[in-house]
Amino acid sequence: MIRIALAAGLSATAFLAGAQQPPAFAPSNLTPMGVRALAANCAACHGTNGRPAPGSTLEGLAGRPKQDLQLAMNQFKAGKKPATLMHQISKGYSEAEIEALADHFSRLAR
Repeated sequence: MIRIALAAGLSATAFLAGAQQPPAFAPSNLTPMGVRALAANCAACHGTNGRPAPGSTLEGLAGRPKQDLQLAMNQFKAGKKPATLMHQISKGYSEAEIEALADHFSRLAR
């Protein structure tokens, strides 16, 4: 009986220790096609290819300087720039993904 209780306690400890490990994610896909797929997530608010619909109050992303886009995303991510959703969305991107997205949108015509 003691052995069963000890085994159960060790199993629970191992489970809790494993639960504290961060989840493993797939590596970023920073190929041109992968970056376009990431950029497609922005279309819901910022319009297809970073061009919002006429009359939209949201900023367009297409054609903006790469450094400006990176700075804005990093400010959103750090909670230093006011936002409704971007402070949450930006936290899902790595530094490499932010740089790739900024580069992608900066190369598009306005």
